[in-house]
Amino acid sequence: MAKKIAPLNNTQVKQAKASEKEYTLSDGDGLQLKIKPSGSKTWVFKYTKPFTKNRTNLGFGVYPEVSLAQAREKRKQARELLAQNIDPKAYKDEQRLRQQDQFSNTLQAVAENWFAIKKSSITEGYAKDIWRSFNLHIFPSLGKYPISSLTAPTVIAVLKNVAKSGSLETVRRLGQRLNEVMTFAVNTGLIHANPLSGIRAAFEKPAVKHMPTIKPDELPELIRTLNASNLQIVTRALIEWQLHTMTRSNEAAKAEWSEIDLDKKQWVIPAERMKMKREHIVPLTKQTIAILSILEGFKRPQSPYLFPSNRDPKKHIHTETVNKVLRRIGYQDKLVAHGFRALASTTLNEQEFNPDVIEAALAHVDKNAVRKAYNRSDYLKHRTELMNWWSNHIENASKGSLSITNNIIKIG
Repeated sequence: MAKKIAPLNNTQVKQAKASEKEYTLSDGDGLQLKIKPSGSKTWVFKYTKPFTKNRTNLGFGVYPEVSLAQAREKRKQARELLAQNIDPKAYKDEQRLRQQDQFSNTLQAVAENWFAIKKSSITEGYAKDIWRSFNLHIFPSLGKYPISSLTAPTVIAVLKNVAKSGSLETVRRLGQRLNEVMTFAVNTGLIHANPLSGIRAAFEKPAVKHMPTIKPDELPELIRTLNASNLQIVTRALIEWQLHTMTRSNEAAKAEWSEIDLDKKQWVIPAERMKMKREHIVPLTKQTIAILSILEGFKRPQSPYLFPSNRDPKKHIHTETVNKVLRRIGYQDKLVAHGFRALASTTLNEQEFNPDVIEAALAHVDKNAVRKAYNRSDYLKHRTELMNWWSNHIENASKGSLSITNNIIKIG
């Protein structure tokens, strides 16, 4: 019959004195108080490991920081774990590591890991916009939060401050981006579920704002207005280049001479400069080739760009140049550079061009499997026909004398 151990009392624990050798006082059920020669007193729980049946110890802390009552509570918890065949020491280590992970995996830290992957599939400008929005609206309040501690009410409270300023579109984008970060956290095993999946429902939907553009029959007036404006030739060439090629401002302003293939009559925009990270081929027309002829006269040896910056030829012209010009010549809130694409799309659809070819010319991502399977050479042939028609249409809208390319084309 096992010897019954009398429980300790507070007086015994408090008055236990140091000795030349370390000794222990037992409280029963595995709980002991170790008294070292230095006088320090440490609580230790002795137990048998589940399955292996090896004897081991688990420290409960130092007296008096951990009282007798607290040590007994720790013993109780440990014995409850043992009853479930759980090693209390292994459980304690796991909890400590989990807590360390919790505080190292903050929202900002996880967002940085997500962003390192995300930015490889988007344009540089879009990447900057994403990170700027986090730095401005999210990280100051939530950046140090453990990702596992984030809740919908906490995040909604922060986004409501953004919504108060009327920036509902910003709220929508932040909600979308935060959900991408949380999904990344789920997929990498940091959290089990995304608690932010429904936060968009807490806010009004922003009104859809389309890029300002003009109607097809207003194109001649635009050309006349451009002709009457005092614009530098390179700037005017950029506007017409973007109008003819139906490209985005970022793609047009950063165009390089090395991307031009006059033999094939193509402008090949590399994938890294495209919004959807796919190489885009723009068939060159006689009008766009005429623009290139004009630009040849302004070519700078130290610049790789079709449209170099005035201040620093090693850099390209600013991507907002066309928008600034449009505002200056009276098209504020009526037309933006991106509206050239909408104008082209509307005009070409009215002329009943194949919608698939129009979408390809605009470098839109094609989600239709049938369209993806469309023969590449046939597609390029039809796109060349489309681009030639569009350039001729622009030239006709200039009434034969207003486009900067007109005289070059006549000479050619």
